[in-house]
Amino acid sequence: MGNVFRRIRQTYGDMKLQTKLTISLLLAVTIPVLMLGAFFYGKLYDMVVSYTIRQEQDASAKTSPLIEETVQKVVDTSSAFSTLPFYKKLFHQPVNSPMSTLAESAQAQEFVRQVQKITDQEPITRIRVYIDWPNEKSPLFASPSTGEVFAPFSQIKGTYWYGIFQGTGASELYCPSFYLGAQEQTEYGDMAYIRSGSLYYHGVSYKTYVAVYYSSATLTSVLSENLALEGSVSYIINERDNLVASSDSSLSGIYWLSYGTIEDSFTSSNNFIERTILDSKIYAGFYRINKPGWFMVTVLPSGPLIDQSNQIMVQYVILYLVFLALALFLSTLSARSITGRISSVSNQMKTVRQGPPVPMESPAFHDEVGDLIDTYNYMTRQLNQLLENQAKAAEDLRIAEFNSLQAQINPHFLYNTMDMINWMALQGRTSEISNAVQSLSRFYKLTLSRKQSISTIAQEDEHVSIYVHLQNMRYHDNIEFISDVPDELMEYQIPKLTLQPVVENAILHGILEKPSKSGTIVLTGWMEGEDIILLISDDGVGIAPEKMPTILSGTGQSASGGTNIAIYNTHRRLQILYGENYGLSYSSVPGEGTEVQIRIPAKRESHLSSTEYRKQLS
Repeated sequence: MGNVFRRIRQTYGDMKLQTKLTISLLLAVTIPVLMLGAFFYGKLYDMVVSYTIRQEQDASAKTSPLIEETVQKVVDTSSAFSTLPFYKKLFHQPVNSPMSTLAESAQAQEFVRQVQKITDQEPITRIRVYIDWPNEKSPLFASPSTGEVFAPFSQIKGTYWYGIFQGTGASELYCPSFYLGAQEQTEYGDMAYIRSGSLYYHGVSYKTYVAVYYSSATLTSVLSENLALEGSVSYIINERDNLVASSDSSLSGIYWLSYGTIEDSFTSSNNFIERTILDSKIYAGFYRINKPGWFMVTVLPSGPLIDQSNQIMVQYVILYLVFLALALFLSTLSARSITGRISSVSNQMKTVRQGPPVPMESPAFHDEVGDLIDTYNYMTRQLNQLLENQAKAAEDLRIAEFNSLQAQINPHFLYNTMDMINWMALQGRTSEISNAVQSLSRFYKLTLSRKQSISTIAQEDEHVSIYVHLQNMRYHDNIEFISDVPDELMEYQIPKLTLQPVVENAILHGILEKPSKSGTIVLTGWMEGEDIILLISDDGVGIAPEKMPTILSGTGQSASGGTNIAIYNTHRRLQILYGENYGLSYSSVPGEGTEVQIRIPAKRESHLSSTEYRKQLS
């Protein structure tokens, strides 16, 4: 045993001073804190969680019946409404009397008064009956009395709930706020219970919907009163994964649990489960609202629970801080001789956040701190060299990628043009071949007139006009090209072969896919802030919505089976040259045509040196 203690003492004596100070501080401060903190804090936290969950269980057990009761009131109101004599006369039997007679009858007047009496009961705010009636000026809608209850279908078409009925054929629907139209939410109520029905008039069946509107404030109030913990939230979710009501809409968005997740986790109405959302632990309880098939979700975040347990430990923390301050004071006195230089190294390292690392002066002493400074200086030199090499490699890579994309576009046009000339040669059209070769010569003179790949809008306008001319020689002048670019934009810079791939795509996959194989392409442009917008529009067949996201990804196909690689390359060239905010954007209406916006920075024509061009690319 004596040998063991001697070895421990020898090992401790051989340690460096910083190690000794660290061990002493850890032993003096950490061990008692860990022991007391782990014992008290763990117990307190568990107790707070258990107590709070019990409170919420009791409150939720009382809240869910209140919600069901509120929903039942709405359903009962709808049932009571359907028993009114005038309603039964219209919807429970065939109707043959004129609508004008029915709307002005005494029974209709009494019906309106009965409806008003029903809507005066909370939480009901309004009752409306929507009828798919061909005449929107029917007396039933226009009468000052019945017009308050009956309305044509035109008032609800476009609402979310109308689409659900049309798509599913459901007989009833419990509608949260966003299912309703703006007029419904503003004038009638922000929630509704709607059921479908029919009106038989002169042997013809007309679709009807009876909507009982009510206020979500009742549900919100019930949910808010359910909460005892600050920062917690209760909300109701329906089977379509939509929010019905919430005590706090922002918190319900943060702690959102899907309907499928709730069904999988649901075991009983008095159980809370532990989950992690956004890296935070929460406790969630689920309660089924049977009538509409909703779930009430109560979420208790762990943060407030921890805060409650922390408050109980305040006195202990104060005592610990006093003890810690004393320990830090004593350790500071003993380590003052070395902490000054360590702080200087730390401060120097912090300058890396503002820029490249800067080496320190060589140390006068070569102890542990001196070795640290030497190591930092070596690391600084290596890191600066690495950053310099990386910047050069990135610049070279961007230039290579730009040139590679440029190279993919030029052959693409040449192959198509030579195919056209070959087609004319087979027909013996020598004069047109001469015209085509001259146009092609001018086309490539514009393309290859400079070593750089930057042109002007004027030259690109001429370039694409020649291209359309060549295509018209092949397609019997069926393509009309209109250039309406303002003169003040003509001398601004634009990468070569920016307009031609877009026009080519408009011809081959837009105009030529029309039955008439004829159409018009319009080129125009304008200034927008510090940018130039060029707009190319055509009246071709348009692009299907499902294909729109793939056009600029390089993976999509045209309607004829071809790929959009030229369009993708043009888009990538502009992004590589100018940044991610520039390039192409598509909008299209199938059957009407397509518009392509090309955004480039507004830079006037200039003769760039090779060095300036490389800087622009990087």
